[in-house]
Amino acid sequence: MKTPDPFFLLDPEAVAASRIADFARHIGVDGTDYSALHRWSVTDLEGFWGAVWEYFDVEAHSPYERVLATETMPGARWFTGATLNYAHHALRHLTEDGVAVLSLDETGAAGEVTGGELRSQVASVAATLRELGVGQGDRVVGYLPNTPHAIVSFLAAASLGAVWSVCGQDYAPQAAADRFAQLAPTVLIAADGYLFNGARHDRREATLQLAASLPTLKAALLVDHLGLPGPTTAYPSLVVPWEDAATRTEELTCVPVPFDHPLWVVFSSGTTGLPKGIVHGHGGVLLEHLKTLGLHSDLGPGDRLLWYTTTHWMMWNLVVSTLLTGATTCTYDGSPAPFAKLDVLWELAARHRVTVFGTSPQYLLGMAKFGIDPSGHDLSSVRVVGCTGSALPASAYPWVRDHVGDHTLLASISGGTDVVSGFAGSAPSTPVWAGELSAPHLGVALAAYDAEGSPVVDQVGELVVTRPMPSMPLYFWNDPDGTRYAEAYFASYPGVWRHGDWITLTSHGSVIVHGRSDSTLNRNGVRLGSADIHQAVERLPEITEALVIGAEEPDGGYWMPLFVVPAAGVSLDDDLRERIKEAIRTGASPRHVPDEILEVPAIPHTRTGKKLEVPVKRLLQGAPAEQVVSAAAVDDPDLIGYYTRLGAERRNRPKG
Repeated sequence: MKTPDPFFLLDPEAVAASRIADFARHIGVDGTDYSALHRWSVTDLEGFWGAVWEYFDVEAHSPYERVLATETMPGARWFTGATLNYAHHALRHLTEDGVAVLSLDETGAAGEVTGGELRSQVASVAATLRELGVGQGDRVVGYLPNTPHAIVSFLAAASLGAVWSVCGQDYAPQAAADRFAQLAPTVLIAADGYLFNGARHDRREATLQLAASLPTLKAALLVDHLGLPGPTTAYPSLVVPWEDAATRTEELTCVPVPFDHPLWVVFSSGTTGLPKGIVHGHGGVLLEHLKTLGLHSDLGPGDRLLWYTTTHWMMWNLVVSTLLTGATTCTYDGSPAPFAKLDVLWELAARHRVTVFGTSPQYLLGMAKFGIDPSGHDLSSVRVVGCTGSALPASAYPWVRDHVGDHTLLASISGGTDVVSGFAGSAPSTPVWAGELSAPHLGVALAAYDAEGSPVVDQVGELVVTRPMPSMPLYFWNDPDGTRYAEAYFASYPGVWRHGDWITLTSHGSVIVHGRSDSTLNRNGVRLGSADIHQAVERLPEITEALVIGAEEPDGGYWMPLFVVPAAGVSLDDDLRERIKEAIRTGASPRHVPDEILEVPAIPHTRTGKKLEVPVKRLLQGAPAEQVVSAAAVDDPDLIGYYTRLGAERRNRPKG
């Protein structure tokens, strides 16, 4: 097969000046040969990760005995004997007067938090948490928008060796409680509300409802973000205003913890049942994010990263880690494209000289669809446009070149909450092919497996990782024997991580992502489990059952229909459709209101009663029924033909 011509090649001088080239020189490898560097990184795991530790001068309170003591998956043991603290590394490169965090919102407002101010606030909140009884291993949870308060809260908890988890305030209280209650948290940190699409969303009552669902709370810290009056009644009884918690004069002391001590819990989307709590460690996150941001994104002092995210998406965790490199990170509160100014993110990127701009495929495609032209702003500082959340179609590449700048690298990335990082993407030393990810990331032994578990090239297969990564989960919360963890990733191919994506590894070294092989909803890069939607809709007495699907389309679009079975004597009219949408907005997430609500005769299930979400998705996308599901496994086999026909009708509709 002939190798296609690259869409984009970086200037050789820029490649030579990049941090990844410097890293390669540091270990005695040709910095311009990414494929050779990658082969070494997955062949000699101990040599590679030991070099990352050395290159970024990781400071450990106690040294490590061995880089990789046990390689089995699950159960790999990294940097045994080492003690350190993530928060120390996030703060150690920041200068007293340099901007550490740039606080932005959809109105165009901006505020700066210097390195000295960030350290001072972290020390103050840490002291407050300590006085409230928070210690090593205790859980601190945040119900917060993407503002500096969330970063300060996380780093304060991490500095104590406490375990952090956060959820955006567009989650309904029950959806947030489904996650946080599993952790039995000691302290809740919550804001009075957030901005979105020209509106100020008051979340004071929602916060009280959430707190009432968390019986283990000893205290709550309340952030005055919108300037709304504090509640007259509160639960728990001990409430500390943010201003009191964050303005004390304290010295910061970071508690040394083992390399694999829990840092945070991020939650799966909850496709079936309660969301899974995925636990990552201080050391694994530190090294993985230094590699990803320092080498692949080429971030360092003087750079600024603005990546649109919410606090409950794993990209927020990665964005915070910008601080590890000494670069400035940007928070953003609001809609990525508010009605008042659809291009506000580009305006902010230009005004504040952002060097790495991150977004989702849906955002770029939307900009093109609505005729937004970012080139009206001076984007000469933006050297990378990062894109993740779903597969980026080839059509987006020339749009970025023509409307952002031909100097800009479009870096499509694929990863996951499970490893809080990327499996494949680009680097300053890789070419870019339109519609493809340039290469597997360093240290990621990526492969595509066919149904028999054999690696394939230039064929669609399951995304697998054949050797461990330091940021693979330590364990799942409330999974004492590791059964759920093993079933989630290792049931298909024992000892090999199966992620749940369809990919093609090409013969020229790139990666093509074809979408999820599971049923996670992924709207504009914000993931949500179908269970949250089902629960909100099925609470309505007029609805017997519901099924929501997120289907990637060949043109890069994303279709999210909701199928409902009305109760006896009820018909699906416009009034009921609006009440369903409102139930989803208030009971699950306003970002995941479906594109269409369709009445169907029934929802298909397995014989044991599980909704057939993935098979229905694939039928709607046009996959042959015989390759999708066995009729013997379905409670009503006639429904296979029904959803097959429905998908065909959708695909045959006139475009436009």
